[in-house]
Amino acid sequence: MFYRTQHFASALALCSTLGAVVSEAKIFQTPRDVHDATYDFIIVGGGTAGSVLANRLTEDPNTKVLVIEAGGSNEGVLASIVPFLGVSLPNTEVDWNFTATPQESMFNRTFHYARGHVLGGSSSINLLTWNRGSNDVWDNWANITEDQGWSWPSVEKYYLKTSRLVAPADHHNTSGQVIPAAHGNGPVQVSLAGFPSELDDRVINTSRQVGGKFRFNEDINAGDSVGFSYLQASIATDTRSSAATAYLKPVEKRSNLDIVLHTQATRLIQTGYRKDTPEFKAVEISNGPTSPCFLVHAKYEVILATGVVGTPQLLQLSGIGPKKALNALGIHSIVDLPDVGQRLADHPMLPNYFSVNSNGTFDIVLRDQSVFGALLEQWNTSGTGLFVNSPSNTLGFLRLPPDSAILKNRTDPSSGPLSAHTEILFVDGYAQFGDIPQPPTGNFLTLLTAVVSPASKGSIFIASADPFEKPLINPAIYSDEFDLLAMVQVMKDSQEFVQSPAWTGFVSATFGALNGVTTDEAMMTYARNFTVTVNHPVGTASMSPKDAKWGVVDPDLCVKGTLGLRVVDASVFPQIPECHPQSLVYTLAERAADLIKAAH
Repeated sequence: MFYRTQHFASALALCSTLGAVVSEAKIFQTPRDVHDATYDFIIVGGGTAGSVLANRLTEDPNTKVLVIEAGGSNEGVLASIVPFLGVSLPNTEVDWNFTATPQESMFNRTFHYARGHVLGGSSSINLLTWNRGSNDVWDNWANITEDQGWSWPSVEKYYLKTSRLVAPADHHNTSGQVIPAAHGNGPVQVSLAGFPSELDDRVINTSRQVGGKFRFNEDINAGDSVGFSYLQASIATDTRSSAATAYLKPVEKRSNLDIVLHTQATRLIQTGYRKDTPEFKAVEISNGPTSPCFLVHAKYEVILATGVVGTPQLLQLSGIGPKKALNALGIHSIVDLPDVGQRLADHPMLPNYFSVNSNGTFDIVLRDQSVFGALLEQWNTSGTGLFVNSPSNTLGFLRLPPDSAILKNRTDPSSGPLSAHTEILFVDGYAQFGDIPQPPTGNFLTLLTAVVSPASKGSIFIASADPFEKPLINPAIYSDEFDLLAMVQVMKDSQEFVQSPAWTGFVSATFGALNGVTTDEAMMTYARNFTVTVNHPVGTASMSPKDAKWGVVDPDLCVKGTLGLRVVDASVFPQIPECHPQSLVYTLAERAADLIKAAH
């Protein structure tokens, strides 16, 4: 999840942001240093999945790996280190700074699309929420792909390899807030909020007292992800724990690992045929649109970990995708795969603002640079205070009732009864989304409502044959009526929730454009006007059964109709999970590493 606020841009001027630090390991700044070299494996993308693969594949000292990263180092990027400051990272140099195309079902509005452009990828710039998905998510993937290797019983060991629970910054007693037995012993550090907000007890007490659709769930990472719970985040007590810090940093001195930064893969190069199947074992790379191109070669595989946007873009640029569309752009079609770039799904998210009777919200932090500076100093000197948290400490996942009119005459789009249809995130302040800035006065509650089982499907397609031109990203928000109806329902649920006794005297009124919005039609209009996404895109290189005519990769993540080419990132998800997806990408990559090792 991402949001942005212009107030952080000026506040961060108080901080002495450090420059990128390059260690003594073999980290290159230009493709000239690696061109014409041959590696066992080339990993395109040093993000979430790419970092996992770099770590696991180089466990064998005889396996030589190159990681190609378009962005720079994550080290010394202060806002990527301090959890609360993650909100300021979109629209900076560590973000690809994409923009969605005008959305027809949202009055042709467009919005920012944040993706990590830095080592660690989006795990270095997201808002840190840690969900592993319900058991149903994984079992559903296994059914879709006809491969039980993706079922929860099969992938559980890989999830347990990804992360471990650590103490929150305030070291409070977490009994009853999390189930330790549901967690593993991996490198990513996960913790509960280390600084309480005035919302926490209200959310949990309401959940416990009201129950029903608002029931309490002690740990949504224990198999059943429906209910209201304390938020778990990828925070190492008081600092971000990303793929770069957890997986790459510990191994960056391995002599069999090279990393080249500020370098973009521009094309995959066909290197031959085997049994009439094209083989892709070379990558064309460049520093930029005016820089020369160079080649690097893989002995065994080129692995795309370039993300939901970058993976279909690179495949299409390389002649792998819908033949007619590629030929129309002057790109020679090598492998006709119509689904490349299709099946894009994302979680639509909507801010609901309320005025509150409190001086304890974080609104003053965004308005007063002296308060901001004091909190930053507190974090720096003692690792305590507001900045040790992501902006939300609690969240809830809800299902529509089985007899809901929204589900009438249609298949339930969720993975199963252990997965939600909608989500509410509780933020103790004004969380800015879109172009409406924080009001100059007042204190606010933001309820972020989201549809986590969306039925809408969009696409990503290159705008031209120029690898440095940004692709056309169309998430097609609300193109399926289910999503808009579900958003209206969760808006109603959120208002019902804060009308419970625990909120008496705290919430005074709805605020801004939400004020006076009471009918379903008015709520739909509000949603169309103010929805963005949670930046959880998936599916643009979907997994499918080996012999299926649809999809892009098989259940082993190999690109159909090719040899030597595999995809390991969220683009392969066959269905969007009803949760924040970063943990699932780590788990996917852990299993992929074993699949790759077994193949070679």
